[in-house]
Amino acid sequence: MHLELGMGLVADIFDPGRLLKLPGPLAIGHNRYSTAGKSELVNAQPCMINYAAGSLALAHNGNLVNAKAIRKELGSKGAIFQSTNDSEVIVHLMAQAKSENFVDRAAEALRQVSGAYSLVLMTENELLAARDPYGFRPLCLGKLDRAYIIASETCVMDLIEAEFIREVEPGELILINENGLQSFFPFKKVESKYCVFEHIYFARPDSFLFGEHVYAARKEMGRAMAQESPVDADLIVPVPDSGVVSAMGFAEESGIPFEMGLIRNHYVGRTFIEPQSQIRNFGVKLKLNAVKNLISGKRLAIIDDSIVRGTTCRKIVKMLLEAGAKEVHLRISAPPILHSCYYGIDTPHKEELIAHTHSLEETRKYLGADSLQYLSIKKMLEVLQNGKNKFCSACFDGNYPVPITDHVSTTQQLNLFPK
Repeated sequence: MHLELGMGLVADIFDPGRLLKLPGPLAIGHNRYSTAGKSELVNAQPCMINYAAGSLALAHNGNLVNAKAIRKELGSKGAIFQSTNDSEVIVHLMAQAKSENFVDRAAEALRQVSGAYSLVLMTENELLAARDPYGFRPLCLGKLDRAYIIASETCVMDLIEAEFIREVEPGELILINENGLQSFFPFKKVESKYCVFEHIYFARPDSFLFGEHVYAARKEMGRAMAQESPVDADLIVPVPDSGVVSAMGFAEESGIPFEMGLIRNHYVGRTFIEPQSQIRNFGVKLKLNAVKNLISGKRLAIIDDSIVRGTTCRKIVKMLLEAGAKEVHLRISAPPILHSCYYGIDTPHKEELIAHTHSLEETRKYLGADSLQYLSIKKMLEVLQNGKNKFCSACFDGNYPVPITDHVSTTQQLNLFPK
């Protein structure tokens, strides 16, 4: 089994010449851009080990909430870890499993972990996809000619012109080898708890996940926001990119004109090889500019998907007022974030969350807005669930479906909310 790891953009690491040197009927890949902690090659995935049964590689999306306890136990039995990545405990559990075949070994290992995982495991001749029983993170199955494809989002299938077959079910293991595809459900069935923030922010709007189209869900949340918290404004302006679709829904429902009064600069240089160095020197964040001739003298309703610490939002309000906006009203198409996530997304500690430490009015004053309203949890879940209790909303209400065993390090999770 051959392993390739690199730091930076995929296009910079895997140029066409390098890709041609990677033949084989099976392959797994993983990319992650982290803005928390030190970025090291040793923590890159896929992670791979060699053991008595052969070589084993893993790529994992999510976070295990009991990884520290498992790591300590495995270490006492002689396991040597090559990284600080929580995902590595899974391959070591696989190596120590007593079951004989690939599927049973995986099930034995995964029964010992708690938390969120959508992952792929690969041996020399088989590939296994697995999703935790709660289904926190998305995972989908597709086909291109005779090849099967496993991916985090359906937009990948569109990109490579593959056929999207279905989502991998919560608690399902899918085995792919020369004999085709087999499905297994080795775990006790529990009530699904999909991450609600996938639809709010994380997933691409052209993806289909948790049985719903992301674009449609975001637009409906914008409509719901307009119904719950109407505003007397001249223009609806989104915070790009994640606020655009919700703003369209808000504009359609309210009848207020929609305008791109904020422009985002999408450019990131191809020489972005050492992420942490660049982060320290320049910062990696949304770079926005106000369109002055559009917003000058206007009352604006600014639609965004969330407010975390409030620092970015405060800068946006200041920018708009300096560009001549008469009033700035904030409408957030999600509830206030009051609690940390431990299932794969590194939201800050509660003490850093502005909605946890400030009242609504205190937050409004800090941001400098004329008004501030969030979408209610009730309305959000009505839009997404159609009456079914299938989403994890712990970041909003503190109801954690899986108990948090470890104190989760902020360097272990995907950080999308830089300071």
